[in-house]
Amino acid sequence: MSRRFLVGAFAATMLLGGAAVMAQATAPAAPGKAATAASKTQSVDEDIKLLRQDVRTEKSRVMLNALQLSAEQTQKFLPIYKAYDEELTKLNDLRVANIREYAANYGSMTDAKADLLVNQAISYYRKRVELLANYYDKIRAALGTGTAARFVQVEALLLNVIDLQIQTSLPLVSAPSSP
Repeated sequence: MSRRFLVGAFAATMLLGGAAVMAQATAPAAPGKAATAASKTQSVDEDIKLLRQDVRTEKSRVMLNALQLSAEQTQKFLPIYKAYDEELTKLNDLRVANIREYAANYGSMTDAKADLLVNQAISYYRKRVELLANYYDKIRAALGTGTAARFVQVEALLLNVIDLQIQTSLPLVSAPSSP
């Protein structure tokens, strides 16, 4: 399991790099450097897209290694996992947007903006848990409870590693301005 964990940690580290670069790219630019900032942001967006694809590829590899499926089971699992990954990717777009918004407002965070961002983050986590539960049911129907349970365990582990990497790369919000 340690090899698989390291692969997952490597994938999360790649995503971490994307989160750190994203925070830098969304910081306000000096007025004379607007064109350069736009070009840099486009380049960073492309880098983030590639990093996210690499993370998804590594996660898929780790998942298949952990599940230890037969060829027949793999044929049943892969279309379900691909659909899950597509939905998770769309959901993660919300997270990326929220992180961008956090980075853009970090230096001038208001209580109202902080509240909005926190509620958006909570909504993201709720939707992610619902998505995982939905796909647990689909995998359980196709491959049985044991495989579905293992899927949830491995996916939760990978998501937690990625969450930890992202959260530790973001600075804490300033002290609250209201009591």
